[in-house]
Amino acid sequence: MSDGPLILVIDDDAQIRRMLAISLEAYGFRVSGEETAGDGIRFVADGHPDLVILDLGLPDMDGFEALTQIRRWSAVPIIVLSIRAEEADKVLLLDAGANDYLTKPFGMGELLARIRAALRSISPGVPGGVFRTGDLSVDFSARTVLLGGKDVRLTPTEYAILRFLALNAGKIVTQEQLIRELWGPKAIPDESYLRVYILQLRRKIERNPSVPDIIVTEPRVGYRLVLIEPSP
Repeated sequence: MSDGPLILVIDDDAQIRRMLAISLEAYGFRVSGEETAGDGIRFVADGHPDLVILDLGLPDMDGFEALTQIRRWSAVPIIVLSIRAEEADKVLLLDAGANDYLTKPFGMGELLARIRAALRSISPGVPGGVFRTGDLSVDFSARTVLLGGKDVRLTPTEYAILRFLALNAGKIVTQEQLIRELWGPKAIPDESYLRVYILQLRRKIERNPSVPDIIVTEPRVGYRLVLIEPSP
């Protein structure tokens, strides 16, 4: 039996639970499934899964409410599955604490990539430590940034953006979350102002700012800092 990460699938569709179990176990994960939100929430409390795949259309409780309840006491990574594709739904779920969002139907390759990113993002770095992705490193205690071993000079706002994205590496950060982090909870959302800072930051840390591979855009939702294996 595999001793890999335990994934809980909360979905009332038995075929999807079975398909995900077969597919994920083939990649070394352990999988448990629950049909209802109530049973899923109890499993999170008692079974301590490493990651939760949560469907929104559950018979006993809306998936959004289940997400909200879990987030009151657990930081377990949660990937939401739904047939809903509206951007407003995605932003609402991410703001409520979802790590990621996939619209049905989805490819197994994409789901695996999202799972790996979510698992890596559990503790990508902590204040006082050093975060690394690819050739980029951020020393939180010294407030220094290195790219390929060379010092990168950032403005305070650019550093604040990079720090927040690094502490949420692999996870989508909405534009609203970034704006609140930078300018406070009462800040008036101005995505165009934020985009200017993101562009400036990309020019300093990306090999090709027009095709970024570190800070990628999630269209109409926000940004994601990608975890990249360091160069050999």
